[in-house]
Amino acid sequence: MTKSRIAAVDVGNDSIKAIFGEFDNELNIPNIVARDTEDRPVIGIEELDTKDPLDGIHIRVHSPALKDNNAIYRVGNLATKSDNATELDPGSSKSEEDQTLIMLFATLALDAVNEDNAKLFPKSKNVIDANYTLGTGLPLREVKEGKDAGYRSKLVGSVHQVEFLVTPKYQGLKVNIKFDEVKVYPEGFAAYINLVMDNSLKIINKDLIDRRILIQDIGGLSTDIAVIKNRNVDDDKAQGFNLGVSEALEQIREEIRSKHGVELDSRTDVVEIITRKNDRNHIMVKGSRTSVHDITDRILLELAKKQYRLLRNVWAKNSQTEICYFVGGGATVLKEYIKTLNNNLDGYNIEFFEDEKESIWMMANAYYKLIMDFVKKSDKSKTATEPVKS
Repeated sequence: MTKSRIAAVDVGNDSIKAIFGEFDNELNIPNIVARDTEDRPVIGIEELDTKDPLDGIHIRVHSPALKDNNAIYRVGNLATKSDNATELDPGSSKSEEDQTLIMLFATLALDAVNEDNAKLFPKSKNVIDANYTLGTGLPLREVKEGKDAGYRSKLVGSVHQVEFLVTPKYQGLKVNIKFDEVKVYPEGFAAYINLVMDNSLKIINKDLIDRRILIQDIGGLSTDIAVIKNRNVDDDKAQGFNLGVSEALEQIREEIRSKHGVELDSRTDVVEIITRKNDRNHIMVKGSRTSVHDITDRILLELAKKQYRLLRNVWAKNSQTEICYFVGGGATVLKEYIKTLNNNLDGYNIEFFEDEKESIWMMANAYYKLIMDFVKKSDKSKTATEPVKS
């Protein structure tokens, strides 16, 4: 019998963050796909297997869960080089997009073909059978609309196949993915779990346990504000908004192209320009270091004002709130702008994570804690109900 492997996957609008097994593998892949043909041209085909597979993900995906089944895609870094690359659009529902599933299946398949897992999954010729117990999540708005059940049903009970085409090291391999269990968590609740508990779900932040907290999770396409009271998310007061950073990143990308004639491959490139430690908000134009501060500051300040307005409105309805934590990749992008607004305006008690990786990986870490807890409880339950051998 195939052993089920733990997978905690945050299908973020900017990138996929995934944790596997006993924290023995992590993957971070830009959430970008591009339709492609079976034989993509490769310069120096004989050198293909010396390259990083993550830079050349080229796959065919077969799944009954997909609207467009059996199609061929470039994924992640490779897709950014395509003219027809697609990123998730503002207003779209993560649970209903083929792209969400394509990225999820591709990420799991990349873990399954990792040579470190050769003993874990059976392989017959070029086909690997991989079973996963998955913890993942959806924006609060979609969970409140009941879309989590439909999303889960797309995954369980079916076989989803990823075939690696012209991909370094993995060309010709196929992975059949099955799910033994899928747990879909609301993102706001997950953020709370990650704030107060360690990987064993032991409480590590006692100061927060009985406080009234807001958690404003700013993503690419949406913002969730979880209201925590009495150690639980208040479902009635928690809110999801169709406001993320993706639209602003696209606007920055377009203005840089229009003003400086520089074509950036994806939103990920824009984020890198905004957040890097050295030469932040600068690009190279015809070999010269050029500031784009005027573009980024204007657009991001405008978005920060909208995010601050959301905070103000939700706090007004939850006046006994003690602190708001800003999390997610969008919070990393907007941190300095929101801090400045808050200092000049209302002076709320707000907190950001100075460790940018911790903020960006918060959801994946939370899903990992939750799915591990589920598995441990399931194992204990099975042990308790097993007949005693004489």
